[in-house]
This record gives sequence, structure tokens and C-alpha cells, in this order.
Amino acid sequence: MRTCLLVMLWASLSLYVDNMSITRRFVVEMGEMEEEKEEDRDGGKGEKLLKRFKRGWMWNQFFLQEEYTGSDKQYIGKLQSDMDRGDGTLKYILSGDGAGDIFTIDENNGDLHANKRLDREDKAFYTLRATVVNKNTGIKLEPETEFIVKLHDINDNEPIFTKELYTVSVPERSNMGTSVTQVTATDADDSMYGNSAKLRYSISQGHPYFSVEPDTGIIRTALGPGEMDREKREHYQVVIEAKDMAGQRGGLTGTTTVNITLTDVNDNPPRFSQSIYQFSVPESMKAGTPVGRIKAVDKDLGKNAEMFYNVVGGDGLDMFDVITDKDSQEGIIIVGKPLDYEKTRSYTLEIQVQNTQTLDTRFLGYLPTKDMATVRIGIEDVDEPPLFERASYMMEVKEDAAVGTAVGSVRAMDPDGYNSPVRYSIDRRTDLDRLFNVHSGNGSVFITRPLDREEAAWHNISVIATEFSMSFTALSAFYVYVYVNDNAPTFASFYETFVCEKTKAGQKIQTVSAVDADDPAGGHKFFFSLATEGAYRGNFTVRDNGDNTAGVLTRRSSYSRLHKSVYLVPVVITDGDFPMQSSTGTLTVRVCTCDREGNMELCNAEAQTSSAGLSTGALVAILLCVIILLMIIVLFAALKKQKKKEPLIISKEDVRDNVVSYNDEGGGEEDTQAFDIGALRNPEAIEESKQRRDIIPSDTLYPPLRQTVIPSRDNADVRDFINQRVQDNDNNPTAPPYDSLATYAYEGTGSVAESLSSLGSASSEGDQDYNYLSDWGPRFRKLADMYGAEDSDCDS
Repeated sequence: MRTCLLVMLWASLSLYVDNMSITRRFVVEMGEMEEEKEEDRDGGKGEKLLKRFKRGWMWNQFFLQEEYTGSDKQYIGKLQSDMDRGDGTLKYILSGDGAGDIFTIDENNGDLHANKRLDREDKAFYTLRATVVNKNTGIKLEPETEFIVKLHDINDNEPIFTKELYTVSVPERSNMGTSVTQVTATDADDSMYGNSAKLRYSISQGHPYFSVEPDTGIIRTALGPGEMDREKREHYQVVIEAKDMAGQRGGLTGTTTVNITLTDVNDNPPRFSQSIYQFSVPESMKAGTPVGRIKAVDKDLGKNAEMFYNVVGGDGLDMFDVITDKDSQEGIIIVGKPLDYEKTRSYTLEIQVQNTQTLDTRFLGYLPTKDMATVRIGIEDVDEPPLFERASYMMEVKEDAAVGTAVGSVRAMDPDGYNSPVRYSIDRRTDLDRLFNVHSGNGSVFITRPLDREEAAWHNISVIATEFSMSFTALSAFYVYVYVNDNAPTFASFYETFVCEKTKAGQKIQTVSAVDADDPAGGHKFFFSLATEGAYRGNFTVRDNGDNTAGVLTRRSSYSRLHKSVYLVPVVITDGDFPMQSSTGTLTVRVCTCDREGNMELCNAEAQTSSAGLSTGALVAILLCVIILLMIIVLFAALKKQKKKEPLIISKEDVRDNVVSYNDEGGGEEDTQAFDIGALRNPEAIEESKQRRDIIPSDTLYPPLRQTVIPSRDNADVRDFINQRVQDNDNNPTAPPYDSLATYAYEGTGSVAESLSSLGSASSEGDQDYNYLSDWGPRFRKLADMYGAEDSDCDS
């Protein structure tokens, strides 16, 4: 409480001193303004000068202490104009931030007060405006001017950290002074005024393990690597304090908590909890079966505590193995090979453990990084079934072997120390035909029925061994292969080759191989040689390659195609089985003329035919193509015949009436535009230009038709008439661009029939005499009878 009173007293004195300095400054400003007015008066004697108005305020800015706790209004200062004569005619008016609410002014004397308690952290200064008016007239006597009211800061805010709780970590065994983290605090007080916002950091809890830098707030380790051991202590709680006023007495403080965890480093090797482990296991345990578990302890965590085990010594090094359980970090001892109590009754293992990660040896000194333990394993005796010398047997027997012939024998013994006798039998499920049997005492397998290789070449039977004293049994596979060599080997294919007339001795001209229908158990083995009775031993020889192939070589350097063109070389092929079988194969060798590189150029006629002839497949393909081509030609001809039209008149001899359709309809006698019917009646008439109805006429594009005078009846004939019409149509631009049929029906001058049109006939049908038609022949006689009958009907 006493400290607070001292602070308030100090602030009040500071405010008083500031106001006094301001008042002195105002007085100086007033004196300067008076001197300027005198200068203006002197200058006005000679001439009229512009008058400059200067502000006469006796103030500039005010200061106000924040967090005022008094009961009265807080006096800020006094506003006074140089126009104020103290007669009460002036009125002071205040406006701006908080005017009338936070700040008030006495309108008579200009005293400025603060009505409320203000906080600088909310707002550091206020901008106000003041003016002076005449009370009676309301006219402004001074222009409106701004001034500032600033709040003096007091230390009323304590430092605040950005976090209330920090959680950080640092590796164990860190060197002294290692940076852990940095804490930061802020103070809302004015950092530009005094030491209210100047902070200092200190540690109030966490000694002697950690320290903090006073100015920056950086936390560092304060002890060396030997003291900062996670295995001794893992978690630390540190309290950091921030104090304003630069850490002096009377300053406000803020605190935060920092939880620091030491992270693990691999500074501890694994160690076995005991030096000797003992286990027992029955001899019947299969390979891969677990025997027991051993465990080493590592004080580290996570990957630094991971370890692996391995067997490094002992007489059981080859019989057992150890694997690591990744979850529990235990070593699992397993059986590596089958155990036998009768051979070895106990084993000793030396097992080593070490970390999978690299170990930090700075703090180990002379301590080893690995640990060893001894494991003793005892083997327990178990009564076991008989054991065959071999897991399977393979025997061969001839197809013609007699009944009772021994194929082979098996042997089994009791692996236990009792050496119990064993009896043998055959599992009849594997020998349903009872072709074999076994002697129960000595294990000899023999034939009981004749064998047939064609029915079965292989027989897979199982032999059972049983102890007399116990019911333990064992099985062994017994494979019997029935073989017979009754087929001779032959060439693998037909061989034919050639030899050049000019060659060299010892040149290989062909490689041959053989096949055999037999299937011996040991595989085929063929031998090749030249037949002794061959007449060509002086010409060719056979060399056995030893891999079931042979090469045919020349023995001469020249051959004559004209002397002998074909050689038949006999080759003897023999197999390697018993009884031995052989056959003779023939190699055809033709003598040919070759070029310098040894390429064949010309052989005898037979060879040429053989080499140049087409194969059967090629001939069949050519024949099919010819047949398909013929079928296409026949089909094309048939389609063309169907599309051919029948003639209009089949024969000239056929004079029967035929109807010919032109699909061209005319307009009849009423169609006077298609042609001029008057021209048919009177060829001497002059035709006028007429437009066709099937086109669009255009008088502007085409000149008028040339009028042609038809020659008189006396000097014109049909030929001149038609020629004239053709010429007119050719010169007619309105004629259609396609061929058309023009009918004129003009028979020329002096025609007996005259006009064929009924319009120009002078007589009626009743005046006609059709009897003359009978003179034209029997075909027109029928027509005369028809018209003559109609006339007689009309008369009657």
C-alpha cells in the first residue's frame, strides 16, 4: 500500500512540473504575439497592410494520469485566449474524442476536466478541438484548433506469457548449456515511457538442472551429461518468472510452467538377467519347434531397446538356433536338426545379445557392449519307430524275370537302445495286384507274378517295418522299374545330303542321330559305325560324337558326278542295353557341282527334281486356287446373263402385231403448242415464231427466230421439207438440249393418201370404200371386213 502511494505521489509531481512548463511556454507565445502586433501597427502608418490573425491560445497539449482514483473530477488544464479580457463575453466550446462525456470545459474560464477514469492500454491519447465565440453574437473569435490529451502510463499491467504451459524435450546426456526452448512474455504498459514494460526473466523452480537467460528467456541445461540421465530421472517441471520495471523491486511479475522431458539415447547395452539357462526337450521334437525363451533387459526405450540374439558357440551350435521375438524382445531357442537321444543326450549353447542400433559408448567406459549367457539343453529319450536306412529305394527288373526273382532288399533298425527285432511287410494298398512280396525277416523284395511292361513300367510300393515288442511302424517307398530292350534304334529322320565334286578329305557333310522305342531307366546310349559290308568305305567314314549323334565325313578330295552321282552310305546304330539291339540306316549322298564357297549349283536330274519339285501341300494349294477362280468366272457369267434384256422383236420372220411402249405421252389434237397442225395441212404456210411451253422464253436474251419460207408445192419434196425442219431446230435457241422425236406427218407433194388427219378430210367415214384393202393381202382383208361391216350397219 505504501508503494502505491509513493507511485501516485511521483506521478502527480510529474504532472505538475509538465503543466508548469506548458504555462511558461504559453506566456512566451503570448509575448511573441504582442510583439508581432506592435510591428503591424508601425508598419500601418505609411501604408495599408494585410492583417494576419495569429492564434492566441495559451496551450499546446495536456497530459493526464491514467487510472485516476480520486472522487472529484480530474483537472487537466486551462484553455485561455488572448482575447479573453475577463469580462465574461467569451464562451469556450469543446469538441472531438470524448467531448462532453469524458472531457468537459468550463465555458466561462476554459478549465478542462476529465470526468471518468481512463486506461492508457485502452486508448493512449485523445484528439480534441476548441474554439471561442462571443456569447452575445455567437460569432467565432478564434478559429477551431486541435489539441491532444495524452495519458501518462503507470505500471498497472503485469507481464503475460504467450503460453501458460510449455511442453518440450531435450536429449539426455546433453552438454551443459544446451538450449531447451525459449519462453516469451509481453507487458501492456508503455514501453517508451519508463521501465513499466521492461522485462527480466528468472527461474523460480528447476534448479540446479536448468537456467534461463534474463533478457531472452532461453532455457538451457545447467548440468553436465553425467547428471542428465534419463534412466535416473526423466521428467522435470520448471517455473519461469517474468518481472517488469527491469526486475527492480516494486515491479509486477508473471509466471509460466515448462514441462521438460529427457528423450532417450542408446547409452545402455542389453544385459541378461541370469548367466545360465536350462531346458529339456524330447528327442522326437521336430525341427523348428521352440525349446524355450531367454530374455535380456535394456534400460533404453523404443528402437534403442531393440536387440537380437545369436548362437556363437557350444556343441549345439549346429543342432539349435535362436530367433528374436520383435514384440517382447525375447530370444526363442528352436530345434534346428532332428535330435537323437542315443547319439547325444545334452547340448550346451553360448548365446550372445546386442542392440540393433549403434550404441553410444561415451558413457560406458570399459563396460562391454554385448552380453553372453549359457544355455544347457537336455535330450529326453522317447521310444521311436524303426528307422529305414534310406527313405526310398529304386530297383530295376527285367520284364521276363521269373517269379520269385529278388528285385532288391530293404533294411530297418530300432533307433532306441533296445535294438528290438523288426519284421517287414508290404502295404497292399500300394500293390493291389500282389505282384511283389517281402521276406519278413531279411527285407528281401521278390516277384510273385509275371510282370508286363506294356501294362505298367513303374511300380510304387510301400514297405512297412514293425517292431516285435511295440506297435511302432515305419514306411519306406520302394520303386520298381520294369525294363526290356526289344526294339532296335533307328535314324531320327530320313537323311539326304550332298557332296561337292571338289572337296577335301575329312570334311563333315552330315550329322545323324537316332531314336529308340525302348525307355531304359538310365537313358539311351547309342553307338554309330560304318557297315563292314559297305562298298563305300573308301569314300566315306562315320565318326561317333559320344552324345548319341555321329558325323559322316568324306575320305576323298574329289568325286565325279558323271562317274557316279549317288552314294548310299550304310550306318550301323547300336544301343547300350542288354540284350544289345542294332539296325542299319542308309544315308543318301548326291554328288553336285559347287561354287568356291561350297554352295550347291548343279546335281543330277533326280536331285534337281527332288530339290526343285513342289511339295504336296503346295500342289494342293495351287489346285484350290484354280478351282476358286473357275467358280468366280461361272458365277459372273450367270449374273451377266440374267441382266441381259430380251429384244423388242425376236425375229424378222415374226410379223405378229407387237405393242411398243415409249412412255411418251402427247397432248393430242388439242396440243397446238408442241407443233403447228396447220403446217401439216398447208406446207406452204409461213411459220411464225412460237415459244415452247416446256421452257422459259426470254426475248431479251435470244433474237427472234428467222422466218423460213416453205417452197411451193410444185418444187418441194419431202427431203427438202425435212432438211429445212432440221436446220430450223438446230438454229432454235429454245430447243431442248436433249434428243426429241418430232413428228411432221408430211408425205410430200401429190400424195395419194393426202393428209392423215381426220380434221382435213373432205369426206366422212361413210364415204370411204375399204374394199381396196383386200388387194393388199390376207392380213389387210380382215381390216377391210371390219370397216365394211360397220358401214353396212350404219346403212341399215
